[in-house]
Amino acid sequence: MTQKLHFSSLHDYHQYLGLSAPEHPLFSVVSMQSDTTNEVSCSGGDIEISSDFYSISLKHIIEGDIFYGRTKYDFRNGSLICMAPRQVVRIKGLIAKANARIVLIHEDFLRGTSIQKNIEGANYFSYAINEALHLSPREETLISGILDTLEQEYEQNHDAFSKDILISQLNTLLTYAERFYQRQFQQRKESQTTSLETRFNDTLKALPSDQMPSVEDIAGQLNMTPRYLSDALKLETGHTALENIHIYQIDRAKNLLLGSEDSVATIAYALGFEYPQYFSRLFKNKVGMTPTEYREQTRH
Repeated sequence: MTQKLHFSSLHDYHQYLGLSAPEHPLFSVVSMQSDTTNEVSCSGGDIEISSDFYSISLKHIIEGDIFYGRTKYDFRNGSLICMAPRQVVRIKGLIAKANARIVLIHEDFLRGTSIQKNIEGANYFSYAINEALHLSPREETLISGILDTLEQEYEQNHDAFSKDILISQLNTLLTYAERFYQRQFQQRKESQTTSLETRFNDTLKALPSDQMPSVEDIAGQLNMTPRYLSDALKLETGHTALENIHIYQIDRAKNLLLGSEDSVATIAYALGFEYPQYFSRLFKNKVGMTPTEYREQTRH
């Protein structure tokens, strides 16, 4: 039986972890350091955990299962896992080294700050758990240094400068996470025998010809979240997942316009568009002319 836990306050989460109350009601740094290992016990069944705050965790996973949806975590040492509020994670028999570091940031802590839009727009907070950032030893040392600074400031007596310093260090942490994710995308691209673009296009071509492709459906078939897929494709092709779908659909449309006498509406339906008007607008936006104009100009 799955035990479902949702934490609305940092105080309750600290209590669940067996820690003392947080120094700040909306921000905390959890550091568990030991030469041994800590086991998250799930003997009564799986545990589903969610919260109303962001979490940034640096963990060394030894064994066990972590799931986001139906996708299992990809184990590697030195993983930076970024979770958004209300993101549900299922844990089963997890064992991790006891020197885990976790930064917890309640949404209310960020309101009105310079970093609020940055963290809300950081796609990697919506990546699946199996898409965690896997750090090199040098990267892990750098991230650990930032976490040390955050922890030191968090444990200080809070004054008028405390929040600004914490926000500044968080912004630095997010910037490095963005950089290291770009490195991870590039390395995975180079290590794949088949490029992501090829796998993406193969998945597109395998869909029924009259089905409108969606980023969500393709991402699901590739075992990725839509945002992770889009970001990785952007690095590889220069276009997001949706833009790649539009390129594919426009190319199909051109073949049908020149290879048949079917009406524009018939072609739109054959491509999976529910409304021919939307197809015509998209075509004109991408090609610079309407489907009818393209057909007439290209044939003459």
